[in-house]
Amino acid sequence: MAPPIPLRSDYEAQVVRRLGRQSRDAAQTRRLLALAAIYEGGSRSEAARIGGVTLQIVRDWVIRFNAEGPDGLVDRKSSGAPSRLKPEQRKALVGKIEAGPIPAVDGVVRWRLVDLAQWVFEEFRISISVQTLSRELRALGYRKLSARPRHHAQNEFELDAFKKNFPAALAEIAANEAAGKPIEVWFQDEMRVGQKNPITRRWAKRGTRPSAPKDQRTASTYLFGAICPKLGKGAALVMPRCNTHAMACHLGEISRAVAPGAHAVVLLDQAGWHMTPKLVIPGNITLMPLPPRAPELNPAENLWQFMRDNWLSNRIFKSYDDILDHTCRAWRKIETQPWRIMSIGLREWAHGF
Repeated sequence: MAPPIPLRSDYEAQVVRRLGRQSRDAAQTRRLLALAAIYEGGSRSEAARIGGVTLQIVRDWVIRFNAEGPDGLVDRKSSGAPSRLKPEQRKALVGKIEAGPIPAVDGVVRWRLVDLAQWVFEEFRISISVQTLSRELRALGYRKLSARPRHHAQNEFELDAFKKNFPAALAEIAANEAAGKPIEVWFQDEMRVGQKNPITRRWAKRGTRPSAPKDQRTASTYLFGAICPKLGKGAALVMPRCNTHAMACHLGEISRAVAPGAHAVVLLDQAGWHMTPKLVIPGNITLMPLPPRAPELNPAENLWQFMRDNWLSNRIFKSYDDILDHTCRAWRKIETQPWRIMSIGLREWAHGF
């Protein structure tokens, strides 16, 4: 049997018991009370009974307490097994993921864990399971996320140039069309709401396939919506179709929502009914077209997604009037949540200067 190890002499029973009462860690409290019994002259067997452990574990507590004091009795998270990949190998793996697969060479259009595990073996002769590789990727900050749609003909340089030049363009409008009035930045777009409704993701048990109602009828309407994210306000109309008349009516609605004495700069895509010279534009509004094929610059697209996911999808609309009622109700909910409009709509390039 190993010889007993004396407890450090700079503590006494009353101090250890007080530390145990003050601790918010139940395991640490139990261990401190067990050691306090030893300080009071009790046996190690009695300390083991108080702690509900064996004599060997009490010996381990004494060693940890002598080395680190009360902090040594707090449970620590295990560091786990060391990574099977070296830093330079993880760097190469990150590069492979960021580059993406070449379909003609790799045979897939997106990386799967099994593909990456095979690449690791072929590249470094390291056999690694998909579960271990998943933990490696998560430690590197990677998650399996839904890809954001991007138009195949999009000009990324044009998007960057638009965002970079936006403050200067806004200043020019403020000096000319707005004549020095306060500027409100609005984003405008349209969303079709109809009986052919999308089905969203939902929580369900693994291994099951949840179902949702899906209508095949085609009745629909259009929500013309605009938001001013900085002020958390919006303006919308529900119209039967997208045309110049509907857009003119919506601009009139936006004009009435602009603060008195202010001027609105409305950013919108280049749809035909947005750009036609026949469109009547109120005097307190200036239209600023976004670059073509760049819906991600318009936060109204994110607002539509939020409304669909939470209020409009997974429904069966009984009639056209039912569509109108649900669409209007969804927009009224958004208007009563200005913080939601701010959270979804604020953009650094449009508001961070």
